[in-house]
Amino acid sequence: MVNVDDSADDVRLDVWLDVACVYKTRSEAQKACRGGKVEANGQPAKPNRRLHVGDVLEISRPLGRKQRLKVLALADRHLAKADARRLYEDLTPPPTAEEIEMRRQERIFHAATTPLHSPDKRQRRALRKMRGKA
Repeated sequence: MVNVDDSADDVRLDVWLDVACVYKTRSEAQKACRGGKVEANGQPAKPNRRLHVGDVLEISRPLGRKQRLKVLALADRHLAKADARRLYEDLTPPPTAEEIEMRRQERIFHAATTPLHSPDKRQRRALRKMRGKA
């Protein structure tokens, strides 16, 4: 059972996105809204938009993916993650085989291009010396 404040019939979008664990922080949710990554009922949504039960959100994710959420309950205070997941219904269709393969290839490419660790102090000095920046 989700403990939801019944007195509020609407809540700010950025607050709800944070409380529902869609974004890690409220400021991240605000940036996404301002950047046009969040739509509510097919309309671009600002962070201060009032959210109501039954609204459908479409969130743009990396690599062109879209996440669709239907608001089932409202909360303006943080909840346990398991309870926060009950605030919405995920309507996102499952990924196709091509999308899964594309994500796998992207992970492999990213792992190959990312160094295992950053250079330590001695290695940074050697790199600077080698580049001629003493």
